[in-house]
Amino acid sequence: MKKKIALITGITGQDGSYLSEYLLKKKYIVHGLNRRTSLFNTDRIDHLFNGKKYKNSFFLHYGDLTDPGSIDEIIRKVKPDEIYHLAAQSHVKVSFETPEYTTNTIALGTLRILESIRKNNSKIKFYNASTSEMYGDTKKSPQDEKTTFLPNSPYGIAKLYSHLLTKHYREAYKIFACSGILFNHESPRRGQTFVTKKIISALVKIKNGEQDCLYLGNLYSKRDWGHAREYVEAQHKMLQMKKPDDFVISTGKQYSIKTFVNKVLSQLKIKGKWQGKGLNENYTCRGKKIIAISKKYFRPQDVTNLLGNSKKAKKFLNWKPKIKLDDLIFEMIEEETKISNNT
Repeated sequence: MKKKIALITGITGQDGSYLSEYLLKKKYIVHGLNRRTSLFNTDRIDHLFNGKKYKNSFFLHYGDLTDPGSIDEIIRKVKPDEIYHLAAQSHVKVSFETPEYTTNTIALGTLRILESIRKNNSKIKFYNASTSEMYGDTKKSPQDEKTTFLPNSPYGIAKLYSHLLTKHYREAYKIFACSGILFNHESPRRGQTFVTKKIISALVKIKNGEQDCLYLGNLYSKRDWGHAREYVEAQHKMLQMKKPDDFVISTGKQYSIKTFVNKVLSQLKIKGKWQGKGLNENYTCRGKKIIAISKKYFRPQDVTNLLGNSKKAKKFLNWKPKIKLDDLIFEMIEEETKISNNT
């Protein structure tokens, strides 16, 4: 039986690495798009690329979403059965500082891939990584596939373009194109600039005496956090459907940033107390301020209330999350502790 071939953009990221592992276990041949940089950025997939086990099943190609020629060439060369489009400038706050680059990589990057599919092989199945940030300031909660999108960041707006474009190519050109509207998903492989990783990394260092204080922005934004390892399974399931469709992927449980911080403090057994209000709110331990608020980490516009309803995914994909937030935090702390002990 011929092995399926998958092409993953953003293969060096959190989701890309977990998806690679998942597909390789399912006997796929996996090709990844890797943007050439002056820094090594393959640490999440080095165990796959350097080992003998997947020598004939795992391949990397240099390419860039801003370069349509390289995208087209790789798709024609690889001849994938499925494309998982995960690559993006994925940091919301950074999108306010680099709106043009964010739009180019996310919105136009998706267009370039879909156009290549349309021109080269319209039978390729396409997965697009959408995001809960597209809901923005919607008043409806929880959010599902029918909730109105009101994005309020360059990242969310670019992702909405990408989402609607995927739907357009599905309907206009009959391409098997799906979007997963993924709510926040974390893991030990999360990037350092994301708030969950930042919180855990800083508090582990503070406990070990390697850092004095953790600075945060809005403590009262609420998020729906799941585990990336489970969310990539849903991505794969979408492309195995008989008909393409879009799905919300979430846990259906919501926590504030402050609650997340408190859970980390509890697991690390850091005892202290919160005091003050607004920009003066802080957390002290043994008379020392170890968590404080900084204007620097507030966005020009913030999404404050994200909570997903993934009943459709449960019904049609037979998917539901199993890993609880406390267990996810434990995993992340365990990994960060290893890193801290090795430096």
